[in-house]
Amino acid sequence: MAADTQANPIARWVERLGRGTVRAVEELGYHAALLAESLYWIAWGARRRQSVRFADTVLEMMEVGIRALPIVAVLSLAIGVMLAIQGIHTLKTFGAESQVVVGIALSVTREFAPLIVAILVAGRSGSALAARIGTMQIGQEIDALRVIGVSPVRFLVAPALLAMLIMMPALTFCADVMGIMGGALYSAADLGLDIGTYLDRTRDALDVEDVMQGLVKSLVFAVLITLIGTANGFAVSGGAQGVGRATTRSVVLSITAIVIADMIFTWFLSR
Repeated sequence: MAADTQANPIARWVERLGRGTVRAVEELGYHAALLAESLYWIAWGARRRQSVRFADTVLEMMEVGIRALPIVAVLSLAIGVMLAIQGIHTLKTFGAESQVVVGIALSVTREFAPLIVAILVAGRSGSALAARIGTMQIGQEIDALRVIGVSPVRFLVAPALLAMLIMMPALTFCADVMGIMGGALYSAADLGLDIGTYLDRTRDALDVEDVMQGLVKSLVFAVLITLIGTANGFAVSGGAQGVGRATTRSVVLSITAIVIADMIFTWFLSR
């Protein structure tokens, strides 16, 4: 049977597809187990006198949120300017360039702010999670935690997840504000539209649901980034090269998952 499989290219392709599917299902189950255990320690750890350490969570929040704030602000401002440039150029064809306000407001709050923040955090903090845990795995520090009775998930994953769930919506809201301000600045320069008038029109165009849609997306993205980063870190083997591969794989998978999740969200929420 093995000889037949090696001789038949179709059989080899089917075998590779089957093995890949099994690995993908196993990895998905592992991510789900990490999420369940992390939520358990966040919700019930204090009752077992093994609560998630507040200091570790604050440190993660500083790394994920506060230190990422300048680059989030700059990129979001640039995105707002870019949307204004493209929107005004396109709408001039129809003589409706003043409607660029509505387009920027909805695009930033629903799509661009959560997406840009998630991609940035995935490349910055998700990769750092994978590298840190991977280095600990290579140095057998994860095994040492288990030996002394400390759950690696409680000690490493739960603080990161909690920090992500807090800081991602905050960063997304900041990106909303800066993106809209970028659009306002360019519209003021190009169309002569007063910034106060621009902001009034933006307020009229937006509903609470528009802002909440982006914030809910950011929570889902936070979970994806944390789980993919930590899972790849725990799976590291092969020394420094393994850490590098896990870091790269973490970023690629995180961005892929973010884009696919955003597509699914948009399909359901726009119907």
